[in-house]
Amino acid sequence: MSALLFREDAYLQSCTASVTAVDVRGIQFDRTVFYPNGGGQPGDVGSLQREDGSNLAIVNTIKGDAPDEVLHVLADGVEQPAVGETVRLQLDWDRRYAHMRYHTALHLLCAVVAAPVTGGQVAQDKARLDFAVDMDALNKDAIETGLNAFVAAGHAVDQRWISDAELDAQPELIKTMSVSPPRGAGEVRLIEVAGTDLQPCGGTHVCNTAEIGRLVVQKIKSEGKQNKRVIIAFAA
Repeated sequence: MSALLFREDAYLQSCTASVTAVDVRGIQFDRTVFYPNGGGQPGDVGSLQREDGSNLAIVNTIKGDAPDEVLHVLADGVEQPAVGETVRLQLDWDRRYAHMRYHTALHLLCAVVAAPVTGGQVAQDKARLDFAVDMDALNKDAIETGLNAFVAAGHAVDQRWISDAELDAQPELIKTMSVSPPRGAGEVRLIEVAGTDLQPCGGTHVCNTAEIGRLVVQKIKSEGKQNKRVIIAFAA
């Protein structure tokens, strides 16, 4: 298992780390700033610098089988560092920061559209949520206005932890029908956008909604009888 530095400080862009395991799936380190794919947010990419000064590209980050097991994937055919080697991990920060801004924006979208969430995805150039709602309940201009009002208000974004039992007693905190909060570790991480949204989430976020920047609703479309998709992007 790794110390997940991104969980406490999503703005860390690099760290030194020691290799603890290497297998066909990827490399594990004792600590990492790399977020693994999950919860609709892609795994981070970047590089690792070895002791001899050479750099290897990290092309994906994925979850392992155990809690807090993070695997850093190198390109095929690259010689992997050995267990015990110390390296420096460096994020592709522009990509990660875009994910942070979009992930936080999706929390705002949850607050604007009062409907259960059936799915979601973050990318570097857009993000989307699917809702269990009638199509005529989604108004592009109203959603866009609501999102940008929350952005302009500069709401603080914080995290806190509650126990599994506390979450069980507050099922209304869970807004996603497709993804259940991770349980079994005894506590669950909540992301709170002050006065706006509160729900379990393991992703990375900005500290203030003003960092998101102005948003546009690119498209609203039907994805079947139940799912209605709202796609958002940064304004040009």
